[in-house]
Amino acid sequence: MKAILVTGGGGQLGTALAKHVWPDGYHVVTSDAADLDLTDTAAIAARVAAGHDGQPFAAVINGAAYTAVDKAEDDLVTAWAVNALAPAAFAAACKAADIPLVQVSTDYVFPGDKDGAWEVDDAVAPLNVYGASKLGGELAVRTGTARHVIVRTAWVVSATGHNFIKTMLRVGADRPTLSVVADQHGSPTSATDLAAALVTIAVRLVEHPDAPVGTFHFSNAGATSWAGFAEEIFRQAALRGGPAPAVQPIATAAYPTPARRPMNSLLGHGAIERAYGIRPRDWQAALSDILDELLGVPA
Repeated sequence: MKAILVTGGGGQLGTALAKHVWPDGYHVVTSDAADLDLTDTAAIAARVAAGHDGQPFAAVINGAAYTAVDKAEDDLVTAWAVNALAPAAFAAACKAADIPLVQVSTDYVFPGDKDGAWEVDDAVAPLNVYGASKLGGELAVRTGTARHVIVRTAWVVSATGHNFIKTMLRVGADRPTLSVVADQHGSPTSATDLAAALVTIAVRLVEHPDAPVGTFHFSNAGATSWAGFAEEIFRQAALRGGPAPAVQPIATAAYPTPARRPMNSLLGHGAIERAYGIRPRDWQAALSDILDELLGVPA
């Protein structure tokens, strides 16, 4: 049995990876903050080296992160410890164990000022502490171990945890109109779909030592704004008896936050399709599956 260590086990992605039906012969071992302190690099090294049930891990998927984007502006040390030094420790431990590492990263490494989708080789220039710390993690992984894949993603949503869909449904149930930012663009990412992509990558890395390595992007296909996303959430929710408030588009300037956000978070999928044959489905279809889970299938 090949054991895969998955960090961030209590989060959206970790939950999806644990629920995913892996190929025969694979077993997921999840870890979260309760059993692994990601600010303790020695503990990370020991956890990877220990393996599972007397056997070494076959791979590590590091899906854990410090994701409180605004809080990170005043919590620099912790953000960098979790998002940069922890990946460095995982990279070193995976190299020592001669196993592959899959590192999850973010669209926030980009400045957001490009027209069109960001490609994997576009220049990075993060706008905030969170993005900078995640870029630090990317650099640590690239320089720490050759057998790595970095997957950047954006706007992750699911039926579990805290995310934009669940917030809209909760707030929309109490208000007739919601003001939502309309000048930030990107594509939502189903945690379930992201998990499926990471499983494909991890299994190939385990079974084929010459599998492609490097940096790739994954999100669902298509582009929208946060306001457009909210409108589609409520359109589909109404079909299931859920809330359907009006959405009032607003500019980013009307909703100031401590951390600057990229105005364009759209990610290009060409690299992951060429290397791994992964072609994401449209974000509207992924949203439908999430709402089926939250509200039930439309009558």
